[in-house]
This record gives sequence, C-alpha cells and structure tokens, in this order.
Amino acid sequence: MDADGRVCVQDGMCWSWPLVSALVLCSLLSVGTVRTAPCQTCRRLTDSFIKGLERTANKNFGGGNTAWEEEKLAKYARSETRLLEIVEAVCDKSDFDCNRLLEQIEDQVETWWFHRQQEAPDLFQWLCIEELRLCCPPGHYGPECTECPSGPGGVCGGLGRCEGEGTRLGDGDCVCDPGYSGVLCQDCAHGYYREKSSNHTQPPCSACHHSCKKCTGPQDNKCLDCKPGWILHSNKCVDVDECGTELARCPSNTYCFNTDGSYECRGCDQACVGCMGSGPARCKKCARGFRLTGAKCLDIDECSERAIACPGLNEACINEEGSFRCECAEGFIRRDSICVENLPPKWTNSQLLT
Repeated sequence: MDADGRVCVQDGMCWSWPLVSALVLCSLLSVGTVRTAPCQTCRRLTDSFIKGLERTANKNFGGGNTAWEEEKLAKYARSETRLLEIVEAVCDKSDFDCNRLLEQIEDQVETWWFHRQQEAPDLFQWLCIEELRLCCPPGHYGPECTECPSGPGGVCGGLGRCEGEGTRLGDGDCVCDPGYSGVLCQDCAHGYYREKSSNHTQPPCSACHHSCKKCTGPQDNKCLDCKPGWILHSNKCVDVDECGTELARCPSNTYCFNTDGSYECRGCDQACVGCMGSGPARCKKCARGFRLTGAKCLDIDECSERAIACPGLNEACINEEGSFRCECAEGFIRRDSICVENLPPKWTNSQLLT
C-alpha cells in the first residue's frame, strides 16, 4: 500500500478503489490484456455479479441507525458498501481467469455501478459486448461480430448452431443437428430421408433403416444405396456374410461370427487349436490336455489315467480343465519342495519359561 492508501499489486500498478480486498488483489497477476479474456469468463463474471445483486437486494448498512445512514451515506442500493460485498464474492478463489479479468476491469465496473445502471441495466450486454468487446450479440460471431448464416427458421435454419455464435471466435459455419446437412442445414444427411408433408412447411428429416445409406422411406425396402457390409437387392439392403467369403480376416485360434453389416472374430474354445465355430465340437485340432472323444475335444483326466501323475511323496493329484496339479495331501504341508506332516511346533523348557 502506498502513501495515498492505494493497494499496489505490481510495480507501477496501484488501485485506488477500496472495493477489492488486499488479500484478493495480492493473489492476482495480470497476464496479457483484457481482450485476451474469453467471452465465457466475462459471462461467468457478470452472471455471478447479478446473483450478488439479488443476494444483497434486501440488505442495508447494518449499523445501529439505518435511517441516519441512508440519509447521510446515500442509499445502500447504490452504495460503495454494497458494491464491495458483491465484488468480493464474484469470483471463486480457484477461478484464475475470472479474478484476472476482474482485476483489469475495475474502472468499467465502477462506471457501470455509479453511472450506467439505469440506462444500461443489462450488465453482460454493456460490459462484455459493448465495452470490452469480448462477446457478440446472439446470432453473431467472430472479431467483428459478423452475422451468422440464417435461413427459414433462424440461425442455421433453426436446425443447427453457428460456430462461435455469441463470441469473438469461430468461423460462423453451421454445425447441423443430427440428420441434417448443407450450408444452412436444409438438406437431409446420409442415412436420412425427407418425410412427406400435407402443408406448406418443410417436413423434417427422419432416419432410414439402419442398413440404408440413402432411402425414400423408413422401411428396409425403401433403400437407394447401402451402408458398408450390405448389398442392394430389389430396393432392400441384404447383409453380406463375410464369414462365407474371403472378406473376413481373423487371427489364429479365432473364428468368424457374422453380424448385421459386419463380422466379429471370436476366440476358440480352450479345448481347441483352431476352430470353425464356438464350443469344443467345432475344433480343428484338440489342445494339449484334451482328447477327441466322439465329435468333441474333451478334458483328459490325467489323475486317473496316469499311473503316477504326482510322483512326490505324500502328494495328491488334482485334475483341472486341460491340465492337472499336484498338492500336498491332507495333513501335509510343503517345505523345501517336499510334503511333510503338518505337526504343531515343539516347545523347549526355556521357551516355555520365557
């Protein structure tokens, strides 16, 4: 704080208004200029300011003699005290962009509060669009607030949004709603058709059958062109069975499973080495630990077929799908790769006395 009571946050940058506490100002470091602040930050700031107006609408100075204060200190509604209360709560402490912008526009905020409120009650319009030129009016975009492309129904025909609308950014191109395309979103996109209308209004675009790329109606027999994985036959898109052709490319130990408009490569059963379908009955060859029994690859029970599946002393054989394992028999535990009897520990006299 300098000799005049101003709060200084940088060399040569001091603030005279008492509306922002020194604690808040010291956390703000100005980067760039006001014009680099995005429209959304200004919108967020002004929206929060309006909420502050509503929050303090029924407040007063809070002293012991409100009538005297209103007479001598001017009305609370337009007072510096109320402005201070609002400004201190406008930005969250973690919102750096909002705090930075607030730091840079203190003169404009003061001007609007004390001199422009009545003639310009819309703070966002006056501050963000007209004064700071960070935003554009609805239906406009870009640095010069160029008018968005419009047609029947409004901006982008009412069937899309103008890229950058309301901001100083964007190229103004129409981003159409699903089902629509064209400069003004007046055409039906691929996979959609124009419904018939009994009046003079332009009917909406509706989705074709899921197999159609182009169509004249919603039924599967109204197709004009098909999506990949389908072939047109008598105005109907018929699924291509890639699994019955050379179109499918599946890695080893998988099989081809046909789906609508495509196919999937699914894993073979664990009993198989290569397969022609799901399950142990479609194996090309049985995997290790399995044997062809009838038409299926079934598990080999090594524990019953091998004379000594587990050669270790006091070991038991446990059969598993496609394999087996050796465990210590009941009452035994493994120590140093040997199954020994699981006996309780023996205590010496010295251990018992301690």
